[in-house]
Amino acid sequence: MTAAVLTEWSALSPFGLGAAAFSAGVSRGVPAVTALGDGWDGPDGHAGLIPDFDPRVLLGRKGTRSMDRVTGIAVVAIDLLFQRLGGKATEYGAETGLVLGTGSGSVRSIMEFTREALTGDKPYHVDPALFPNTVLNRAAGQSAIWHGLKGPNTTIAGGALTGLLAVNYALRLHRGGHCAAVLCGAVEEYSTERAWLERTHGNGKRRLGEGGAVFLIESAELARASGRVPLASVPALAFAAFPDVLGARAALRGCVEKVLRRAGIGRAEVALVLPSEAEGAMAEVEELAIGDVVGAAPPRLGCKALIGDTSAAAAAFQLAAAVAIARGGDFALLTALDRDGTAGAAIIHKGHTGEGGPSR
Repeated sequence: MTAAVLTEWSALSPFGLGAAAFSAGVSRGVPAVTALGDGWDGPDGHAGLIPDFDPRVLLGRKGTRSMDRVTGIAVVAIDLLFQRLGGKATEYGAETGLVLGTGSGSVRSIMEFTREALTGDKPYHVDPALFPNTVLNRAAGQSAIWHGLKGPNTTIAGGALTGLLAVNYALRLHRGGHCAAVLCGAVEEYSTERAWLERTHGNGKRRLGEGGAVFLIESAELARASGRVPLASVPALAFAAFPDVLGARAALRGCVEKVLRRAGIGRAEVALVLPSEAEGAMAEVEELAIGDVVGAAPPRLGCKALIGDTSAAAAAFQLAAAVAIARGGDFALLTALDRDGTAGAAIIHKGHTGEGGPSR
């Protein structure tokens, strides 16, 4: 099987609907985090919301009545990707898989369902139609049903590393011959419940965002046969765990060293760095670890200050920014640190069609 390449993508972000809106927003560098409007609430009073987002308007009313926000984001993101492919699903039918990253699914749906079970009239009846929204793989499952994706269907939850883990899993599926093409990405919704949950966990200083990015991965050979031009490849990913902040620097440094070695490039060839912009002490640790390996010369590009903290979708947006901003032939370095003790890194080669693969 020839190398897997990224040939198309879409995004929903506070910059608007679609890859073009996200690319333009990142290029301008003007933050899209704004004061919450009518109907929204949260401890900070600000958030990066997808403007004018309503699944029933974008997808139609049929089948969307019980669709929660995070599921709607996923279904619409994939719909936009298929529009860019010409208004239809990929040619591979049943051989198209989906790997979708999420945090907890929909925090709002989980909390509302639980609240209704505890406070409703005896015998505590709840609306059974709302139960599917409390399941972690609801967004991935509904997306596959909606778009007729009959290949492998996987949900990934890994904190700040979620987007990178989803890409890694998708590359493994493709390399193992389990699907001819695979969609992968990550989504996150904003809700009052999520905002207060983050505040309760000591993350109240962060301004939250929402959205998602989805990518089509397929072989370079099939892409050419379908008339699609490879946009980028992911020649290397690496992941590690660490026990505390003191161990985070060594863990991330090791990941960065591994991806450079696996990609077969030197530190001077890294043209762009996209860090996860970790919080608190982790922010300094992340920059120190990056500097240990590639130095301070490559420019840094952060998404969090522009669209807010999108949690599980953050690394997917880092990848989208790399594809949107990096020049043809450039290598970009993505890094991620999660407060739960995991680190990750990836190399993105813009427009590259050479060998690439998942972490080992």
